[in-house]
Amino acid sequence: MNRISLEKISKIINSGLTPLRSNKEFWIDGNIPWVKTEQLGEKYIHDSNEKITNYALQNTSIKLNPENTLSIAMYGEGKTRGSVSILKTETTTNQACCNIVIDEKKADFEFVYYYLKTQYDNLRNLSSGVRKNLNSRDIKNFEISLPNLQTQKQIAKVLSDLDAKIEINNKINQELEAMAKTLYDYWFVQFDFPVALATSSELDSEPLTSENLKPYKSSGGKMVFNEELKREIPFGWEVGTLLDIANFQNGLACQKFRPINDDFLRVIKIKDMKEGFSEKTEKVRPDVPDKIKIFNGDILFSWSASLEVIQWSGGNGALNQHIFKVTSEKHPKSYYYFELLNYLQHFKMQAELRKTTMGHITQEHLKQSRIVIPPKKIINQLDIIINPILEKVNKNKIENQKLSELRDWLLPMLMNGQITVKEAKEHINQAAEPQENYSKSNG
Repeated sequence: MNRISLEKISKIINSGLTPLRSNKEFWIDGNIPWVKTEQLGEKYIHDSNEKITNYALQNTSIKLNPENTLSIAMYGEGKTRGSVSILKTETTTNQACCNIVIDEKKADFEFVYYYLKTQYDNLRNLSSGVRKNLNSRDIKNFEISLPNLQTQKQIAKVLSDLDAKIEINNKINQELEAMAKTLYDYWFVQFDFPVALATSSELDSEPLTSENLKPYKSSGGKMVFNEELKREIPFGWEVGTLLDIANFQNGLACQKFRPINDDFLRVIKIKDMKEGFSEKTEKVRPDVPDKIKIFNGDILFSWSASLEVIQWSGGNGALNQHIFKVTSEKHPKSYYYFELLNYLQHFKMQAELRKTTMGHITQEHLKQSRIVIPPKKIINQLDIIINPILEKVNKNKIENQKLSELRDWLLPMLMNGQITVKEAKEHINQAAEPQENYSKSNG
């Protein structure tokens, strides 16, 4: 492989600009994407949170970067500095982004993107000054190892195909989760569950048919005013608390369970709950109390700082304090998961009213909560429909976890030549579903 500077394989390297904020003609009704470093890190950037006007483009020195420009964060807090993305539309950026247009005759932009991903720490080490910012001169001179163009494209394709599969799973999950939430809202928020369920007592295991799918409330089903909630609810439904439908087991301070040998469970803290396990994840002995052991599919509720409810898919672990493990002996998971998700907005509003960024939710808040509780036969009927959706979502998340781990393992190995493209494909085939074969489907 040749060592060559980014400048020598690029057509353009520049930084962006922030048009004068006080000049409304630069910003109002703008339609040209304007990216800041906080957006960088994901592989592709398709749009921006803010936009500038064509007037700003014509009357400032800001440049419109073409599709497939690489953008590196030169400034930014935390992990931002050194992050890289590919701009997938014509986009402008602020001055903290170093934008690189790769010469397609010399290098493959996807390969360079993946290579720079392996150089995150080295890029950050180029920082200088009190604020530890990067500068475009250092980035221009930054050298990368470059195989021939054909090999670059082959390596980039292997890694891109893995990312594409992850992205497809994410889009499928978004649609599945939206479908399940819509069904839950239709039945338990709008009260338009199938009207037959309000009268029959023998439908727990019977499938729904077109004859009994008539919506309850919209069809004039009997509603009664509830004084406690100050609104109407279906006749025969009860009012209770989140504690009436589920158990909320808090995690433990795991310091007293440090591993004494190579057997361990990884600790799920709020950061791990959001991002999954990492090399920095703490470990505990596997003999922690069973009540804080977590498995795929368990429902977790972070009750401190950021309030989140998720279905866990990161593998076996042990629960740290500040997170509830939510279970129930009375009701199916799909019910208390969506009921808690629905109530989460109420908890967030409570935190906002208290003017605090630390939205702690305690057992007392759970006790004070008020929810409508449908008859169990209706809960079970919706579970028959929704639970398979939740299981599919979690299966996709677990598959993505494996694909991400494989990609992150292959990435440096391919870049430094420790394995060939052919060997990488063999590893992917071994990890693929039985009906899938990477080599057959990708030549």
